[in-house]
Amino acid sequence: VQFVESGGGMVQPGGSLRLSCAASGFTFNNFEMTWVRQAPRKGPELVSAINPGGSSTYYAASVKGRFTISRDNGKNTLYLQMNTLKPEDTALYYCARVGGLGPFGDRLYDSWGQGTQVTVSS
Repeated sequence: VQFVESGGGMVQPGGSLRLSCAASGFTFNNFEMTWVRQAPRKGPELVSAINPGGSSTYYAASVKGRFTISRDNGKNTLYLQMNTLKPEDTALYYCARVGGLGPFGDRLYDSWGQGTQVTVSS
């Protein structure tokens, strides 16, 4: 299982970025996929999730209305379109595969990419 993330960078507040995550080594369209971010001195935060077929999505309240998750199962690629970026969006963004659910319905992540840095600053 391998993920290659790209698209991060430095952008001014109000700007946009599009992250990509190219997946290989497994049947991509069998798995829910997510974007998880980690800011300095903070724990990981689930940003967004998308079901295997792409018909159902989840967004954290902090990004709802600004970010859009999508996937192209033909290209085995996950995307995150980020608009109206804010300084508090600064973090290392990972794509992560959901391997199952825990006893309380929480997502269990079984594979992660290396992360791509997003920095929002003027």
